Amino acid sequence: MTGRRDTPEEDIGRQARRLKRARDNPGMSPLRGLGAFGMIGWSVAVPTVGGAFLGMWLDRNLPQAFPWTIALILGGVVLGGFIAWAWVSREGQDDSDDGGSNDDHS
Repeated sequence: MTGRRDTPEEDIGRQARRLKRARDNPGMSPLRGLGAFGMIGWSVAVPTVGGAFLGMWLDRNLPQAFPWTIALILGGVVLGGFIAWAWVSREGQDDSDDGGSNDDHS
């Protein structure tokens, strides 16, 4: 604190900038978080279930010494994990790009 009092015009200007910044960047809503949770779940579940069905089909039509179903379920989990990781990192980059402006230098 410098001990200097701001003029009413400076106070009004600072408050206006703060309100504009809050209006332009409303932040993350709880529904967006719920949507992200669902997107991550689906990105893991779909490849896993797809791998299970493909593995069961391959076990019936192309039997091997190892079970195709287990191998493709594990492959689906790994693939889904990579998809979810890529989606989360992309969302994190989008959030950091949007929230970087700071007009209030006081």
